[in-house]
Amino acid sequence: NNNMKNTNFKNVLLSVTLSSLIVLSAEANDADLAQEITNPVADIMTIPIQMTYDKNINQRDEGYKVQTNIQPVLPFALNEDYNLITRTILPVVKQKDIRVNSGSQFGLGDTSMSFFVSPKKSSGVIWGAGPIILIPTATDDFLGAKKWGVGPTGIVAAMLGQWTLGGIANHIWSVNTDDISSTFLQPFAAYTWQSAWTVSLQSETTYDWNKKDWAVPVTAAVSKLVRFGKVPVSLQAGTGYWYKSAQGGPEGVRFRLQANIILPKF
Repeated sequence: NNNMKNTNFKNVLLSVTLSSLIVLSAEANDADLAQEITNPVADIMTIPIQMTYDKNINQRDEGYKVQTNIQPVLPFALNEDYNLITRTILPVVKQKDIRVNSGSQFGLGDTSMSFFVSPKKSSGVIWGAGPIILIPTATDDFLGAKKWGVGPTGIVAAMLGQWTLGGIANHIWSVNTDDISSTFLQPFAAYTWQSAWTVSLQSETTYDWNKKDWAVPVTAAVSKLVRFGKVPVSLQAGTGYWYKSAQGGPEGVRFRLQANIILPKF
């Protein structure tokens, strides 16, 4: 009987130990994955869906805008040394009175597609570079410029322990016209815990060279990697503030929700 009790106790202890190791291993893998998706040119397929609410738009601070960006990120192997990372942003917009008495609009904005050639292996510094294309998919004059555009884009980042630091930049000129000349700068910093929680801070700064106008929102967010069945999803909530707004643009506080769906490689 004592032998049976000892055997049962050892089996229970072994089972608990194995279960704990499995949980710890899963948490470690989730933490690695949570940090990996903070790298904009990571070799993983994701579909971020990001909704941002801005208010106090137009000279009377009457308007608002809810923009949902569908942003698939698809990596392709070019050869043994380099990947091509495509990042698409398709905006779905609901807005009202973004100009005085302009009414309500709902539909698609202009789509942008970025193509980053990036090395598969790095010695600490991650980089990618290529073209960005603006596609006139806007369904209303108030939802986009309805112009083709093109320009360069690039990213530099570093993963230092649990930190991810870096920035994305691009410039777009309209094709065959002088209507668009816009620079975009997105510096970012993120810190990921072993529990797969991440906090981040970033700005999505734009400068309109035609209007000589800056727009500088700063956004802080917290996210957690969870699993729906076998599908990992990073859920994020954040808030920000318009440090500098373009003329007639949004002011004050902004709010953001995001789900980043991570897909298996095919």
